[in-house]
Amino acid sequence: MQVRRFRKGVPGCDECDLENVRAEIQDDTLLWIDTDEPSDEERDAVTEQLGLEPIVVRALTNPQPERTKLLRYGRYFHVAVHDCEYTDDFRSREIDVVMGPGWIVTVRHPDDDGKPVDLEEVLHRFELQRTVHPDGDEGFLLWALFDVVIDRYFDVTDVVDERLNQVEESVFDPGTPREEIPKEAFALRRHIAEFRRAAAPMREVVNALSLGEVPFVGEVVQPYFRDLYDRSLRVLDFIESQRDLLAGLLEADLAVISNRLNTVMKKVTSWGAILLGATLISGIYGMNFEHMPELTWTFGYPLALGTMLLVMVVLYVVFKRKGWL
Repeated sequence: MQVRRFRKGVPGCDECDLENVRAEIQDDTLLWIDTDEPSDEERDAVTEQLGLEPIVVRALTNPQPERTKLLRYGRYFHVAVHDCEYTDDFRSREIDVVMGPGWIVTVRHPDDDGKPVDLEEVLHRFELQRTVHPDGDEGFLLWALFDVVIDRYFDVTDVVDERLNQVEESVFDPGTPREEIPKEAFALRRHIAEFRRAAAPMREVVNALSLGEVPFVGEVVQPYFRDLYDRSLRVLDFIESQRDLLAGLLEADLAVISNRLNTVMKKVTSWGAILLGATLISGIYGMNFEHMPELTWTFGYPLALGTMLLVMVVLYVVFKRKGWL
């Protein structure tokens, strides 16, 4: 657990002890308490110093999959943000944020691989804003966090676009095994649905912050949150367009399969018709009646074979010109 102290009008930050957090909370100071795996002692110290509710402490230490929403508990607020990453597979990592007047607590929960979110970029962007707004409040730190998370949403949409291009090439590539395409498409559709569940609620949170529903987020930072709101809407537009495109690719795959099935049926029908003429002649002469024409003729057998071959050649030429073979 790391406790950073930012003084208004003073560049940079320094660290302070967790036991002195309550004394450090002043009008000209912002405290950022950040951790990824808090121990029981650190959890109890933060709870005592900031007076957190037990329900908030449970949310910080035992995260449950839930919708991103801004919750108020007296003088402070809690929101669970979902950071998303898409490399070989889609992953979502939760960041619990508790903010009050003069302080912010962030708990970065690791994903299945045990890797929490790196917030160094958040610190960098916050420091840049402090050079422009030296008297800025904790709203700029919260903006920097949301700004980084939404930027990563755009990175995910770029990866989804690449996967959609791969699926599109597979759909229209005749050499691709057809059983592989639905597997890739349905996996991508599942990832898009998971991404939408993580990203969609973000617009409600940033909209609430842009409208001043959090008292200690000042008016100077609210336009920045309005920009984040517009960008979150763009992310959702990308997601919806990608879902529609994926649905169209699945329909195109079904159409390609149907066309290939029609081609196979044409070939099977053509070869069946070609063999039907020869089968008809051989069937007639295989009925073993005593009085049948040409049975005693020397050239009857070659004539029957020649007729079969002629019928087959004629039918083959006809179907070949029609494009069925």
